[in-house]
Amino acid sequence: MCAITGIINFEPAVPDEKTIREMTEAVIHRGPDDSGFFADESVQFGHRRLAVIDVDGGKQPMFNESGDVVVILNGEIYNYRELRIELESKGHLFSSESDTEVIVHLYEEMGRQFVPLLNGMFAFALYDMRKRVVLLGRDRLGQKPLFYFRNSRNLVFASELAALKRHPDMPQELDINAVSDYLSLQYIPGASTVYRNVRRLAPGCTLECHLDEKTETQRSYWHAVYTFKSTELSFEDAAAELRRRVENAVERRLVSDVPLGVFLSGGVDSSIITSLTARKLGGLPCKAFSIGFAERKYDERAQARRIVSWLSERNLNMEHYEKQVDPCDFELLRKLCSHFGEPYADASMLPTSLLCKFARERVTVALSGDGADELFGGYERYRAMRLFSTVSMAPVKLRQFVFGTMQRLLPDSGERTFFGRTRRFFKLLGNTTPDRAYFDLLDRAPRDVKRRLFKAKAPEIYRHDSSEVFRRAFRTLSGENEHELCSELDIMTYLPGDILPKVDITSMASALEVRSPFLDREVAEFAARLPWEYKQYKGERKRILKEAFKDIVPQEVFERPKRGFGVPLAAWLRTSWKEQAYETLFNGKLVSTCADEGVLMQIWKQHQNKIHDWSYLLWSLLVLELFLSQSGGKE
Repeated sequence: MCAITGIINFEPAVPDEKTIREMTEAVIHRGPDDSGFFADESVQFGHRRLAVIDVDGGKQPMFNESGDVVVILNGEIYNYRELRIELESKGHLFSSESDTEVIVHLYEEMGRQFVPLLNGMFAFALYDMRKRVVLLGRDRLGQKPLFYFRNSRNLVFASELAALKRHPDMPQELDINAVSDYLSLQYIPGASTVYRNVRRLAPGCTLECHLDEKTETQRSYWHAVYTFKSTELSFEDAAAELRRRVENAVERRLVSDVPLGVFLSGGVDSSIITSLTARKLGGLPCKAFSIGFAERKYDERAQARRIVSWLSERNLNMEHYEKQVDPCDFELLRKLCSHFGEPYADASMLPTSLLCKFARERVTVALSGDGADELFGGYERYRAMRLFSTVSMAPVKLRQFVFGTMQRLLPDSGERTFFGRTRRFFKLLGNTTPDRAYFDLLDRAPRDVKRRLFKAKAPEIYRHDSSEVFRRAFRTLSGENEHELCSELDIMTYLPGDILPKVDITSMASALEVRSPFLDREVAEFAARLPWEYKQYKGERKRILKEAFKDIVPQEVFERPKRGFGVPLAAWLRTSWKEQAYETLFNGKLVSTCADEGVLMQIWKQHQNKIHDWSYLLWSLLVLELFLSQSGGKE
């Protein structure tokens, strides 16, 4: 696991050694073990390395035999050994045991057509000096990030926005539409960033730059196809095939020359990965890491202990490390906001960061259960969309009258309350289209709230229709019905926009590599071909996962209600964080540039007096203010 940076000159120029080094040093936390650079008059590459495979010989950049193709990589290529054997049979000579080196030889053999052969999590940059072509690429599901901007002279890229900001030409104008989308979704979806002219390379895509023509072309090399279902497989046979694929994915992710462990929360996904890891290690100890909190409602350590005990009773060698942490640390929030480089408000970043820091004390690599909810129907909201698909057969005006009336009869007590969730559900059922219904279900800052907050100073924030993100995405989906479409949409938006950046940023901040077996190419493609009733059926979620691994995980894990990696935001904003949050919100750029201070004060007082739970909105505004105070961006 590493960090990459680069400057591509469309006109030959003296290499800007100072800038590329400053950019690369900005991401030293991602790769504290080593650094490497390449430069000629057209291209400069920078690399920071976290040594995981071929610790002594894996220094980057890496070259082909003739030295005219150079590559830098952030991530891991899990099938590099199979690829290497094939390449060696064709006469290619390797100088290291690194997974990175297969990329230059694959390129020699196939040109840019090689990228679909890679099974891994990665972002890479490759420079062909003879053809004067630079190829950037990102993994299928977006586990590894890659940001870039272009002007008339350069195309500049990096693993984090923090590195791009070290370049003197980095665009600073904020994208107000992206800010509006962030307030609704708590992350910025798609290829946009908070900066108007800075982009992120989309998952499953390459960007090819031709230096002589001064052009760049983005191509998609992969997307999950939900059109064709494996109807020839019975549920039992499909479960057996899924187990084979997940087992192979775990085995591929155990290749490491440094200590390795696993995250264990006590839920279904992490329990499966922990059990498989313990079995695949061949008697070596499986190091499992769990954290807990003083608030019992959010503490799963007892469940994690039960999993470890159950596995130990079956003669698996377990080492369990657990720690009670306090995620209510305002300085940790400031630090993480700086690492993200743009507004991001999934509050589970706080405990995730503490878990990564704790695991890094003993291991350099950790396996996680990320991706299973999106791939296998783990969210309750998919069941809500199934009900929407049923009632949507009724006339729209009738539904709007009935469910609108029911919505108005309930008190508007806030997003996180029972009545708040029920009101949102009724709003869903009265909607016109599935894309709009799903957006309203997830929207944390509806347009009327944005209007009140920003009408006076920044009306463009509420005038932007953030639901358009979902509307555009829905046109490209291939799922069979509304609930599957929403699962597919989450894989395109929520997974690469929220879940995976959280894991990448928090783990890399502690120089920890996190690998996710459920996001293996073979697992993801198989999941797309499964009929929906194999995933959710009669109220049961992740049905096929439970069937596939019922003999290696305690039954009680499957019966336990799903719990997210949550934190008590509503309470913190009224107690531990009250003074700091107030000071930050009301004495910063937010109220001076875009938010109506009087309306914000009303929202604040309603939350403090428990009249309304505004924790989602206040949290998002708090993170936005921290970003504005740190960035110096132009509104």
